[in-house]
Amino acid sequence: MAKKYRVGLTEEEQEELKAMVSKGRAAAYKQTHARILLLCDENQADGPMMDQEIARALKVGTATVERVRRRCVEESVEAALGRKQQLNRRRKKLDGQGEAHLVAMACSQPPEGRVSWTLRMLADGLMEREIVDTISTETVRRTLKKTN
Repeated sequence: MAKKYRVGLTEEEQEELKAMVSKGRAAAYKQTHARILLLCDENQADGPMMDQEIARALKVGTATVERVRRRCVEESVEAALGRKQQLNRRRKKLDGQGEAHLVAMACSQPPEGRVSWTLRMLADGLMEREIVDTISTETVRRTLKKTN
């Protein structure tokens, strides 16, 4: 079956990718994507390698090879080198200022009649102070664990 997305790099693009790979200054995923593009290039002397061979040689999945090749053809070489922006990322409940309030509260004296703060009390305290609308005890736990 013929490939739907055929990568044909110019000599200039080939040189840029080879320099990126040989210098080793780019992020690891960018170097891997550059190697993928070089190996699947239709304009190289030996012709392109098969996706399975590239995946095996670079220790990546064949889906990664296909995805990089497709992004190169549909968008650009630069787009294929980068990571795709994740649009469905959740926004953090606590920003830096919210984390500071949480840590300050956790380090302060607990309420009257308590020996220490509970996660539920800290979460309720953040909501009472209107730092967040809602927050789970798990988010409070993770945030405090991260700051220790």
